[in-house]
Amino acid sequence: MKITDVRVRFVKKDDSKLKAVASVTFDDCFVIHDIKIIEGAEGFFIAMPSRKAADGEYRDIAHPIKPEMREELVKAVLSAFETEKAKPIE
Repeated sequence: MKITDVRVRFVKKDDSKLKAVASVTFDDCFVIHDIKIIEGAEGFFIAMPSRKAADGEYRDIAHPIKPEMREELVKAVLSAFETEKAKPIE
């Protein structure tokens, strides 16, 4: 599977560690929405969409199984985020 599109939407809360959410399209036919872009102590990272389980824990709804795919996904999302951040505000 190849990543064919990444779209980033910024979050307007100044005091939040959540900076944006992304939608990633694979092979122009499958999309995952609500991938969170979060600012952590060591820089930005992504969190896959999740939901709260009955035991109170959050579990990913969708996530890469292979480390290589996770790395590709992280690079694509954070690259798109940096590109959008660099654009002038209209």
